[in-house]
Amino acid sequence: MHQPAPSADLRHRTVEAPAGRLHLVEQGTGPLVLLVHGFPESWYSWRHQLPALAAAGYRAVALDVRGYGRSSRPAAADAYRMVDLVEDNLALVRALGEEGAVVVGHDWGASIAATSALLHPEVFRAVALLSVPYAPPGGPRPTDVFARMGGDQEFYVSYFQEPGRAEAEVEPDVRGWLAGFYAAMSGDTMPAHGEPDPHFVSRADGRLRDRFPRGELPAWLTEDDLDVYAGEFERTGVTGALNRYRCMDRDWEDLAPYGGAPIAQPSLFIGGALDASTRWMADAIDAFPATLPGLASSHILDGCGHWVQQERPEEVNRLLTAWLDSLAAPASPRG
Repeated sequence: MHQPAPSADLRHRTVEAPAGRLHLVEQGTGPLVLLVHGFPESWYSWRHQLPALAAAGYRAVALDVRGYGRSSRPAAADAYRMVDLVEDNLALVRALGEEGAVVVGHDWGASIAATSALLHPEVFRAVALLSVPYAPPGGPRPTDVFARMGGDQEFYVSYFQEPGRAEAEVEPDVRGWLAGFYAAMSGDTMPAHGEPDPHFVSRADGRLRDRFPRGELPAWLTEDDLDVYAGEFERTGVTGALNRYRCMDRDWEDLAPYGGAPIAQPSLFIGGALDASTRWMADAIDAFPATLPGLASSHILDGCGHWVQQERPEEVNRLLTAWLDSLAAPASPRG
């Protein structure tokens, strides 16, 4: 089991942002590397990367995304549009006194990172995506796609759309729900092939947690780690986090001018072989030569589930630091 990363050198601070404030945790000095988490997490999901990147000579900064942790939580659902979260990233870079950054994201954070790089290549000079590959804007309306995915079951993204519905499932037992959700998508504890898929619910009166594994935690998640996550969501609730899902159609409209656009900056992808994201989005990974022309490498980690930087911290740290170091290396002369 991985031990929690040392916290002595972690610096907590808040900075001004369009929605009010952003809480961040930083470690190290050097070129700025911005770490953006996904659902349902916080800055803490980068606890293994902060010291490793700092030791490698980087200023590693992990934020609480708008709606999470100690960052501001606007009440309006449409305050969680992708373009707003990109503006938060811009504000954070400026507040730190920097002109640019490498942005690294996991899960929803990967989408936020990719969109930041797409909309502002002058600031985000390189992008690393964990678990969720880049798929350019465009295509059918997202909620229409998700509504068709489940057949006689309902896909979890559709389940999250109605305000209050998922909250009623999660908030009476935040800690238990998070433990089950993390286990359901971890390589060592996810349901076996043929068991009910925890990404879907019964259309009648189903709950996601009805399909979560019960029993021990995944190897990467200690009781203390779970306490950190649960403590934040018990304090804040989960509406801010869920509102990200409720803005997907707005994102589709906002980003329509960028339909089909590639990200030209240097890039990196790391996914888990057992993660549903890499299966469902296999076509997006296959399209990387066109959509990520600056891709240095793509890695699918055997036996790994969705929480790649927590399930495989040493491997992810090695891949990230090698890629970051390559960004600073002079280009080889062409023969």
